[in-house]
Amino acid sequence: MTVIIDYGVGNLFSLTSSLKVLGADVVVSSDKEVIRSADRIILPGVGAFGDASEKLFSSGLADVVIEQANKGVPLLGICLGMQMLFDKSFEYGEHKGLGLIKGEIRPIAEVVGDLKIPHMGWNSLSFSYPKSPIFKYLSEGDFVYFVHSYYGTKCDDVTSTAFYGAPLTASVGKDNVYGCQFHPEKSGEVGLKILKAFLEIER
Repeated sequence: MTVIIDYGVGNLFSLTSSLKVLGADVVVSSDKEVIRSADRIILPGVGAFGDASEKLFSSGLADVVIEQANKGVPLLGICLGMQMLFDKSFEYGEHKGLGLIKGEIRPIAEVVGDLKIPHMGWNSLSFSYPKSPIFKYLSEGDFVYFVHSYYGTKCDDVTSTAFYGAPLTASVGKDNVYGCQFHPEKSGEVGLKILKAFLEIER
């Protein structure tokens, strides 16, 4: 069973629909015991990091996510959910993340010059090698869909980048923990291939 964590900051319908297209046994839940019973976990998220962090930690769900990740349960963070995997964010202040991926979240305005913010739309991926397991069905240069104004930096676990004035972190991965800054559920067939590969990862 794949559990999508509902902590009040995600657009869950399209993600759930994409996983069901792939035949996944998927549940959306904020119940800690349901999350503990999952074969794999997805942490979605849209909006502000500070609000998401407060909701995740105050509800006790942050502890459950960290606990399960440390037990080896495959975990995928998407968009803001990926950013939540990092140590901290500097989005309107300084906010604590889950600390599962070393690094920090900073404004892309610091590196993209005069380009429009947010970085929104389709962009191609450049992989780090060996290629992350979630990209096993993808080819170099495949396009995915982004909407973000902040990015991961000071990170040794980057698995792909997308160029937008500068190479921006598009995905991260360390052991059983994966993150995508882009939205697989909005990235057509390429996104479905990523979700399919994640569903195939065994604990």
